[in-house]
Amino acid sequence: MFLKNAWYVAAWDHEVGRQLQPVKVLGEEIVLYRKTDGTPVALENACPHRKLPLSMGRIKGDEVECGYHGLTFDGTGTCTRVPGAEKIPHVACVRAYPLVERYGLLWIWMGEADKADPAEIFQVEHWGDPAWGVNRGESMLLECNYLYMTDNLLDPSHVSWVHQSSFGGVQAMEDLPLQTTVGEKGVTVWRWMHDVEPAPFYKPFLKFSGNCDRKQHYEVHYPSNAIIKAIFVPANTGGEDKPLHEDVFLMDSYNFMTPVDEDHTRYYWFQMRNFAPDDEEVSRQFAASVRGAFEEDRAVLNAVHKGMKNMRTPNLDLKIDVGPLRFRRNLGQLIAAESAAKQAAE
Repeated sequence: MFLKNAWYVAAWDHEVGRQLQPVKVLGEEIVLYRKTDGTPVALENACPHRKLPLSMGRIKGDEVECGYHGLTFDGTGTCTRVPGAEKIPHVACVRAYPLVERYGLLWIWMGEADKADPAEIFQVEHWGDPAWGVNRGESMLLECNYLYMTDNLLDPSHVSWVHQSSFGGVQAMEDLPLQTTVGEKGVTVWRWMHDVEPAPFYKPFLKFSGNCDRKQHYEVHYPSNAIIKAIFVPANTGGEDKPLHEDVFLMDSYNFMTPVDEDHTRYYWFQMRNFAPDDEEVSRQFAASVRGAFEEDRAVLNAVHKGMKNMRTPNLDLKIDVGPLRFRRNLGQLIAAESAAKQAAE
């Protein structure tokens, strides 16, 4: 089950233009396109006559014409034409989904339209700040349930084994405790690591040499959006009670997981950094390295999904799973409450 009254990423903004673009979100088939003024539209991807996908039709001005018998629908899902009919049936309509363009992404609201508040879209703190660089992200399809990805993004410890050549490093930090904070919007797992060697991905971009103090901050909001903060300062200068050193390295990695269905997830991301805002080569290196690391995640999570789905013996939860388990439990409660409210209203 999924949380319906929430914003999910439907596509990158550049992926949607004057062509009919089919997507699948929470198991629902949707068609995206832009009107002549550039406004993005999201409609149910099924003509009510014989359920042919509207994405197999064509755009006519600001409307969509079904490719089977020509029924035509505007951006609100209202049928404006039924060829050969004297009157348009009142049931000749398709669902229209609220759609908002922000951060280079198209955000879709999958629940009750009157509850769609754009202010609830995940906030990107330094977006538009000229002092911060951005490496435009990508997307990939994961053959796993989205909750395995939220598990992964609430698990700083996995980088020591999955990402040894990038985000991890030569030192496995299994003995350092993780702190877990549960808030109204989600769960955060974090820790400071003191006087350690910088991880390979970050080391070339640090303004200082030698060992570092490093903070791992993994924060996931309901239902499936995350920010991973990487903080590096010279050794013996970091900590929760200390101001950030003037040579601090900051990288905020934004991660958005859109459930396609129970077994597939579309993963979107981009990173922001507090240096080299206009350096395209730095952005290129970041993008390539991040993609490589996320491919490592994909291989692991695809295999985890398959293993958990076909397990013959019970799985084991560990102390490091506190954050992911709290997130799953709280999200499950939100989904159950939403479902109960819907049933009560029917």
